[in-house]
Amino acid sequence: QVQLVESGGGLVQPGGSLRLSCAASGFTFSSYTMSWYRQAPGKEREMVARISSSFRTTTYADSVKGRFTISRHNAKSTVYLQMDSLKPEDTAMYYCNAAPNGVLRWGQGTQVTVSS
Repeated sequence: QVQLVESGGGLVQPGGSLRLSCAASGFTFSSYTMSWYRQAPGKEREMVARISSSFRTTTYADSVKGRFTISRHNAKSTVYLQMDSLKPEDTAMYYCNAAPNGVLRWGQGTQVTVSS
């Protein structure tokens, strides 16, 4: 049974940092690209960052380049999102996803709120 469980969200002041984690199970984690998405109230879900499987190629949304870093630990089946220099506009529910065997799966999300 495929499971993706996000954690690490919370309330942080502008300029602060958070590290999100997504623990995966039920599939061969090291074989799949992992992605982080976010959705703010009233807005569409958008891709934030993506990391490929074997070659660790990373892709970022323009809005987070230079501030966010995606990484993965295959032995722990976990993908991370280090978020620095956070802005109020980063406030959203953050989700990880993967598509093992061609079926797109989402976690339940973790809330990030950037506010003073």
